[in-house]
Amino acid sequence: MSNTSNFREAMREARSHALVGPNVIANALPYVGGGLVLTALGTYGGVGIIHTHPELFMPTFWVALIAELVLFFVASGIAQKANNSLALPLLATYSLLSGYTLSCLVYLALGTKGVGIGGIAIAAFGCGLTFIFARQIGSNLSEQDGMALTKTVQLGVIALVVVLLGQLLLTVFGIYTPTWLEVGISGIGVFLFAGAAVVDFYILPRSYRNDQYLSAALSMYLTYINLFIFILRLLIALNSRD
Repeated sequence: MSNTSNFREAMREARSHALVGPNVIANALPYVGGGLVLTALGTYGGVGIIHTHPELFMPTFWVALIAELVLFFVASGIAQKANNSLALPLLATYSLLSGYTLSCLVYLALGTKGVGIGGIAIAAFGCGLTFIFARQIGSNLSEQDGMALTKTVQLGVIALVVVLLGQLLLTVFGIYTPTWLEVGISGIGVFLFAGAAVVDFYILPRSYRNDQYLSAALSMYLTYINLFIFILRLLIALNSRD
């Protein structure tokens, strides 16, 4: 959910209605794809660790999670300044660590009856399909509709983060979310990040210059990773009902 951190700044810049970087998305797409490939490799490695050395996974998971959070803030700040040669290896490392921390969810999906590798493929296909439709819709939004959708998605994602933090806090105290509520939360997450994918195509060219393509790539990467996570969570919840 880290991509919400730049929403307010992006909205302020977008109010000028000028395309700051008309080619920034085209420049960013190869790096989005590369980041997702690295994430898949990190996930594969994490699942392998869970299988072969499960006692090592949780300690390394927490180390990876902390490093991932630090790298996000450092790399995003450097990318914002268009220092791409320095930002690129940091973002590549971030993508690998993101895949490693994602591996526990993927492992759970693989072990859930009715989900498995097919469910993971469905989640990935859903992200690809969303990209196709989001590109068509977001690139053709009017200024009024684009800003309205951006505000709506921003507020929705903030509310979702609050709910997820509450869910995490309850889990710490041994109170687990009922399946029907997990289905609802995951379904809303899918809906919101599909909307965020549309918003990206509207707001990124109005927020970043062409040479800030790594900042745009990071925003898009986070959108699709979160969309993948919530699709997978939804499939797990739907197949885990009593």
